[in-house]
Amino acid sequence: MTTPTSHRAARTPVQQAALLLGLVFLVVGVLGFIPGITTDYGSLEFASHESGAELFGLFQVSILHNLVHVAYGLAGLTLAGTAAGAYSYLLVGGAVYLVLWVYGLSVGHDSDANFVPLNTADDWLHFVLGIVMIGLALALGRRRGTRTDAR
Repeated sequence: MTTPTSHRAARTPVQQAALLLGLVFLVVGVLGFIPGITTDYGSLEFASHESGAELFGLFQVSILHNLVHVAYGLAGLTLAGTAAGAYSYLLVGGAVYLVLWVYGLSVGHDSDANFVPLNTADDWLHFVLGIVMIGLALALGRRRGTRTDAR
């Protein structure tokens, strides 16, 4: 009796990391639309610093903010399909989060420029995410074949 063999290659560590983060971002984006998990849900705005809704009562969110998390999650799930895509997702995504961290620190939380919206908890979470994502890309992307592997 023979067992069927899979022609699908095993995921590399960088692909697994991108897949996990993509799933986390997707879940977080969906949770931002659930009253109770998101406090002050009635004050959820599309895109404004005046949105009083907070995910887990800590991270200020808006409809736009939640949709961006959902899109970011779907991008991670898609790009995790190849090692090169996963590497790019982690590296570029981490850089985007560091830029968002600087942006959050630069604009006043009550400013119209804070349209995402971002609060202090968001700012420092973005810093951590940026460092972690870039660190994962660099640490896991060094493995042989990961950057150019077209699987």
